[in-house]
Amino acid sequence: MTVDANLLELLFSGANFFVLPFWTLMVLVPNTKLTRSVMGSLLPFAALAGLYLFLFVTSFSNVEGIEALSDPNLSLGDLAVVFAQPHVTATGWVHFLAFDLFVGRWIYWQGQESGVFTRHSLALCLFAGPLGLLSHLFTDAVWQRFSSKAVEGEVGG
Repeated sequence: MTVDANLLELLFSGANFFVLPFWTLMVLVPNTKLTRSVMGSLLPFAALAGLYLFLFVTSFSNVEGIEALSDPNLSLGDLAVVFAQPHVTATGWVHFLAFDLFVGRWIYWQGQESGVFTRHSLALCLFAGPLGLLSHLFTDAVWQRFSSKAVEGEVGG
């Protein structure tokens, strides 16, 4: 099945807009019942995974790209050539959107459970997923260290 350029552009843009409300809720109003309810659902991830599946399956019409990705000697230059194709780029982008949002959701729930501040990590995760994760891991470690000292001071004091 071939996906024409207009549909591909529509799916790409739609996926970008689709994730924004979730990020907005987690960053701007994290402690509301609405945010907890929305982020408690796995449906957004099912929708993104469904879109990814569609893009992935329809990319099989490009046998040359599939062969390149399955080559054990794939070079960085070869990968760049494959990702220069809009269909492959859109598929990869939806992959990033789904996994960044999934990690963002995990960071969000970690913050809800522990009380650690997450807005900065979530904002970073939106724009640079692994940096947001790193930020959260660091923030959580600092939070745990200082909050445990505060509890020890209360108990011992």
